[in-house]
Amino acid sequence: MKRYKLTKQDMTTHGGFKWEIGKAYTTHGEGELCSDGWLHFYSSPLLAILLNPIHADIENPRLFLAECGGKTKNDHGLKIGHTEARLIEELPTPIITKTQRVAFSILCAQKIYREPVWAAWAAAWLAGKREARAGEAAEAAAEAAARAAERAAEAAAWAAARAAARAAAWAAAREVERAAAARAAAWAAERAAAEALDFSLSKIAKQAMKY
Repeated sequence: MKRYKLTKQDMTTHGGFKWEIGKAYTTHGEGELCSDGWLHFYSSPLLAILLNPIHADIENPRLFLAECGGKTKNDHGLKIGHTEARLIEELPTPIITKTQRVAFSILCAQKIYREPVWAAWAAAWLAGKREARAGEAAEAAAEAAARAAERAAEAAAWAAARAAARAAAWAAAREVERAAAARAAAWAAERAAAEALDFSLSKIAKQAMKY
C-alpha cells in the first residue's frame, strides 16, 4: 500500500529515528498510534504538508513515497499507522500557498459547522469575495452561534464545531497562522467520527489546491 512520509533534512523523525531508502522497518502494532508501536504515514502528499504543524511540525521537511503493510491503524484520515514499511523514493515537497491553507481550513470547517451567517461568509470567501474584515465578522458570528448552540446541544460536540469555525475565520482574517488548516482538519475529523459523517480529507486537500 502506497503511503507518504515526512522526515527532517537528515532523514530522522521523532526521537532521532533514522530512515533509509530501501530498508525494511517493522514494529509490534500495540498501543496508541502516537507510540513506538506504529510507523506513521499520510495518505497523500498534500495532507502530509497540511497536517505537519499539528503532528511532528518538521521545519523544512523532506517527503518520501513508502510501501506499507502489516497491521493498520487509522486516525480518522489524519494519520495512518502501519507495522511494516519501506521508503521507496524521495518526492518533491508540495508548495502550498497561504490562500490554499485557508481554503483547506474553511472546507474542513464547512463539513461540521453550518451556522447561516458563517456559512454565507465562508461561501463568499471561497467564491473570491474576501473583504479585509470578513474574517473578523466570521469570528463574531461563529462565537455567537456557538454560544447559542451550546445551550441546546452537547457541549463537547459543539466545542469541536466552534473550534473549527474559529480556526477557519482567523486563518482567513490573518492568513499567517501556519497550523490553522491542520487544526481545522483535526477537529473536523474528530467531529465526523463522533457523528459518523463520511468525507475524505484527501479529497478536501485536492479541492483546496484550486484556490
